[in-house]
Amino acid sequence: MALKYKILVLMFLVVMLTSYKISSKSSFEAGVGPNPHLPEPTTTLIPTIKIAEAVGWPAATAPSAPPGFQVTAFARDLAHPRWLYTMPNGDILVAESNRPPKPTDNQANDSGLYAWIRGKAQSILMGRAGANVSSANQITLLRGITPEGTAKLRSVFMKDLMSPFGMALVGNELYIANADAVVKVPYSDGQTEINTVPVKVTDLPAGINHHWTKNIIASTDGKKLFVTVGSNSNIGENGLEIEEGRAAIWEIDIQTKEKRLYASGLRNPNGLAWEPETNTLWTVVNERDEIGNDLVPDYLTSVKDGAFYGWPWSYFGAHVDSRVKPPRPDKVAKAIAPDYALGTHVAPLGLTFSSNSMPSPFDKGAFIGEHGSWNRDPLAGYKVVFVPFNNGKPNGMPIDFLTGFLNAKEEAQGRPVGVILDKTGSLLVADDVGNIVWRVSPIETPHKVHTNE
Repeated sequence: MALKYKILVLMFLVVMLTSYKISSKSSFEAGVGPNPHLPEPTTTLIPTIKIAEAVGWPAATAPSAPPGFQVTAFARDLAHPRWLYTMPNGDILVAESNRPPKPTDNQANDSGLYAWIRGKAQSILMGRAGANVSSANQITLLRGITPEGTAKLRSVFMKDLMSPFGMALVGNELYIANADAVVKVPYSDGQTEINTVPVKVTDLPAGINHHWTKNIIASTDGKKLFVTVGSNSNIGENGLEIEEGRAAIWEIDIQTKEKRLYASGLRNPNGLAWEPETNTLWTVVNERDEIGNDLVPDYLTSVKDGAFYGWPWSYFGAHVDSRVKPPRPDKVAKAIAPDYALGTHVAPLGLTFSSNSMPSPFDKGAFIGEHGSWNRDPLAGYKVVFVPFNNGKPNGMPIDFLTGFLNAKEEAQGRPVGVILDKTGSLLVADDVGNIVWRVSPIETPHKVHTNE
């Protein structure tokens, strides 16, 4: 097919995608909690597409927190900040990153016309959502805090990485989860820059990288690393052979570098955190798209060693996805349901557990950064929520904690991603559309100045 016809088809598809919407028929709350309502799947030729166009924050504006908290811009003018890590000395590391180029990004031929058009349409829609910028491939360090709540010192900590995301310090070695491998560099307390060439610890599944983000967390005894790897597709439509080792969490032995699948069937796990009462590993997962506004709820779950969570053959236990061929009833029979549904298409990415530095009711539970929907009408996510916990389990409905990322026109002023607590116990939130790290602190708690200045 001639290039001009490809362009015309692409333009038509983009117009259709940006204007085609089917409104939700269920309440959002019905898809939240340990036992969400799961309606019958609905499929259409063109799935619901509703994009919150990225516009950034007007001057002197910020997200809103509950009464008793103040919100400040800890750092501005970052380059697509995605993930955060608090060092033992109080320094904050910010991964400024975006997806690497896909192997098929520049390919267009007649046999792959549908894939080419779909890829180009997705690229245009990602640009509208503020997600199509080039990757800075670097980590920035933020140190100290001024009386106004901003970082005192800022420096480029590492550069020339490969779409970095998760970070974990174990002893005197800093581990970074790139899009294609876990690497490490030596670290000394107080360093503001590392120029050492990273050493590869182990390869990670890469390729198409439909989901490119790779997160990493160390075990509490410092002997193991756990790494998230998202799927290469929505439901295996690119072939299940390229899903080998994906939609999973891997365990890596730090001493031997041997790795094994710790848990699988997790379409796109991102945030990882240890629940403080039970020392249990938890994650947040982005579930599948294109079977309706009210399916499938994204979720928060404890991660059981050896467990299979269903993807791509089923969701929330034994709910079969009939689009996946061939069917695998044996796999469905093994699938376990996650602990807690967060609602459909909210796109949870960041996860961190609270501490008693936060006032009640935010002192016991999980903060979750919800990046926001594209496959739902009305929009969902685009905020940070708090899920209360009791005895190591979710207890009650999510509470809005940081909102206002959508303006009155449903444009995205920002989109929250990574969330962490800093050394003072305040919450930091990476905003990859606003290019800001927000700091949310209790008003009654004065700013504590770090000593590593």
